[in-house]
Amino acid sequence: MTRIVVMGGGAGGMAATVDLTLRGFEVVWWRRTVPGEPPTGFRLAYRGVCGEGVMPVTCTDDLAPGLEGAAGVLVCLPSTAHRHIARLLAEVGCTAPVVLAPGHLGGALEVVKVWRDRGMGTLPPLAECSTLPYTVRAFAVDPDAGLNCPPVQWGVNITGAAARVPVACLPGGEAALGLAGRLYPGAVTLPDVLAVGLAEVNMVLHPPGAILGAAWVEATGGDFRFYVDGMTGGVASVMARLDAERLAVADAFGYRLGSLMEEMSAIGTVEPDADMGDIQGAISSGSANARIMAPDSLAHRYYTEDFGYGLLPLVELAKVAGVATPVAEALLRLAAAASLDEAIAGGRTLERLGLDGLSMEEIVARIRP
Repeated sequence: MTRIVVMGGGAGGMAATVDLTLRGFEVVWWRRTVPGEPPTGFRLAYRGVCGEGVMPVTCTDDLAPGLEGAAGVLVCLPSTAHRHIARLLAEVGCTAPVVLAPGHLGGALEVVKVWRDRGMGTLPPLAECSTLPYTVRAFAVDPDAGLNCPPVQWGVNITGAAARVPVACLPGGEAALGLAGRLYPGAVTLPDVLAVGLAEVNMVLHPPGAILGAAWVEATGGDFRFYVDGMTGGVASVMARLDAERLAVADAFGYRLGSLMEEMSAIGTVEPDADMGDIQGAISSGSANARIMAPDSLAHRYYTEDFGYGLLPLVELAKVAGVATPVAEALLRLAAAASLDEAIAGGRTLERLGLDGLSMEEIVARIRP
């Protein structure tokens, strides 16, 4: 049985633990210990496209023993955690292939930069996916539901599993690319990690609705359906223009990527018969996202992650390519004005990706396997 370490205590890590366990992998779930919860014994409730049930899982908050005999590491954490994860993996001397799911835009490059800046020795094989392979939300389990020994406190509702997952590796990372293919049969190899990052559509899908709906988010605590009630004609129009900028940057670097609608259709978050020319209708009618509620505050990852780790590196790469990105830049300015300036400033610049001062050709030469 192939042992995989899944890193991430949130919904993504729980979904991967459930899915991979059901598909026959031996999963060690690494997560930070939460007060009142056992560090090693745990059971997860799950429902949705993977079925419904409760499963015992092997979990740990000690990474080194978890890695013993592991064929690879799957990191299902927000981009904001990647610098910390890079340090953790280096400190325990990880040599197993590592897959970031997702890497967002520049995840693998940021891991390399942290690793090398700290003089941490040889890098493990490294690859990244463009998206978390699940549409998932966590839920708290009723303590009186009778799920005990040890008690079940959390579960996941997995409403979608990606049918197509763009993936690429850094030079020397072929073993991680192979691991991604074994974990996700829908993995599609792109030329390099920059192509994968630019194929990640959350930078288009989330910021327009997050900014244009910020007052509603704060007033209601997110008590509306983000992809249904929050998907208005105005939001869809901003998305279309932002997506055109993303594709223009990709085109300048020589990548031919799908549009927002094409990518969402391939992943499975819009319906197969949706009108691809109607962004508002296609997204709002998608069953996988239909019940997902809006962010409960401006501290949600749609604000803290998708701007600084999606739009910011997009704009920086656009400047290298000589591509105008007025919509992306306007969204960043509005987010900064809404008190997210520190979160954006801490995001992914070319310097933090180890790409500062390089031309387009030099960037591609550095990252292409």
